[in-house]
Amino acid sequence: MLGPLDMFAIGVGPSSSHTVGPMKAGLEFANYLNTHNLLNQVVQLKAHLYGSLALTGAGHGTFLAVINGLAGQHPKTIDPDTIYSRVDQIKASKKLILGGVHEIDFDYDLDLLIHKDQALPEHSNGMRFIALNQAQQIIYEQEYFSIGGGFILDKQQISQRKESEGLAADIVLPYPFSTAHELFDHCMQHKLSIAELVMANEMVKRSREDVRAEALEIANVMSYSVKRGLATQGILPGGLNVKRRAPQLYSKLSNQDLNLVSHQDQRLLAMTYAIAVNEENAAFSRVVTAPTNGSAGTIPGVLEYYRNFYLGVTDDKIIDFILTAGAIGNLYKYGASISAAEVGCQGEIGVACSMAAGALTAVMGGNVLQVEKAAEIAMEHCLGMTCDPIDGLVQIPCIERNGVAASKAIDIAKLALLEDEPGKVSLDAVIHTMMETGRDMSTRYKETALAGLAVNVVAC
Repeated sequence: MLGPLDMFAIGVGPSSSHTVGPMKAGLEFANYLNTHNLLNQVVQLKAHLYGSLALTGAGHGTFLAVINGLAGQHPKTIDPDTIYSRVDQIKASKKLILGGVHEIDFDYDLDLLIHKDQALPEHSNGMRFIALNQAQQIIYEQEYFSIGGGFILDKQQISQRKESEGLAADIVLPYPFSTAHELFDHCMQHKLSIAELVMANEMVKRSREDVRAEALEIANVMSYSVKRGLATQGILPGGLNVKRRAPQLYSKLSNQDLNLVSHQDQRLLAMTYAIAVNEENAAFSRVVTAPTNGSAGTIPGVLEYYRNFYLGVTDDKIIDFILTAGAIGNLYKYGASISAAEVGCQGEIGVACSMAAGALTAVMGGNVLQVEKAAEIAMEHCLGMTCDPIDGLVQIPCIERNGVAASKAIDIAKLALLEDEPGKVSLDAVIHTMMETGRDMSTRYKETALAGLAVNVVAC
């Protein structure tokens, strides 16, 4: 099982499932060829995209991501400014430097195949890569599936629903959990906060200092994305001509001392922080999947609000926020899904809202029952949320929806802190319900751009 910190990955926009995952898949394919001494035999490569990746890939940057991944680029380390230029060069030269080291023939129009009318049975976000030798014989072929949050599985792994990055079988955690009941029971039995429990589990694999450093890096990149988004103006790419709103909103809201703004305006600032991050995401800039790119603004928006408007915020508190949010995200990943292509936007922004509400409750002094209540309420009121982005772009309604989710999470956390009684609905029950709702949802409303706003609003 992946750890809670694995719910956050530093990468680029605009989509964790349609950009980050495909880039990682392309890179993994190239790395396999290299490590198995097959790379020098490759003269040509075919990349096939299916299902949601094919239907909304143009707007999500999937095609760009796959090619950059095959060219040896990783979402965490790629220079966002090179994403377009690298593909333009490949288009012009009809050559691709596979894995960053071996040149092959690659015709963008012929070797990147988009199957809008087909889906692989295992998951809507399916890819197939085929490496060919001089005689046009297959050297290596593999299918990959982008299952949300930037996580990928190959053909063998998805049959087991088991991530390659997961814990080794011989690692025993002091407090293992896969359900909310198990998590909260451990906390109450051993008188631990969620963050303390997560830290104890993480320290089986690495030092406390390493865990703290990773959590702070995640939080700092989130804050960087907020600040960059608040300061960057212009039109977002993709053709919808969506103007960045965050700088203007921030200017209007902060024409006074931030410590003196009203509680209502504080929440509006949290919304603005979230919008800023998702505008950065839409522009292929650096963001943190939280737990996905489509929901990348909600948790940073709430965290930045907490940093700016609460006294006594320390690195320890910020680390607790990240660890708590990650633990809640884990429950959804393993109990349901964080892929909009699988369960709709309830699995992305809904999960982010739940993570943010629970984490904020924790750092504001809430007990385990209050954290559960906050996380549960947040998802309860996101059930059934569809994913129907206009023109397949992670812009409308995605950007604004992150802002609304951030504001909602703050109000829910404050509500949870006012009550000490357990809720009538458990977090496990709402996670199960979310998954059932996702299964019942028409595929037209699950990141396919075939219904909802995607067809009822003229893109251009």
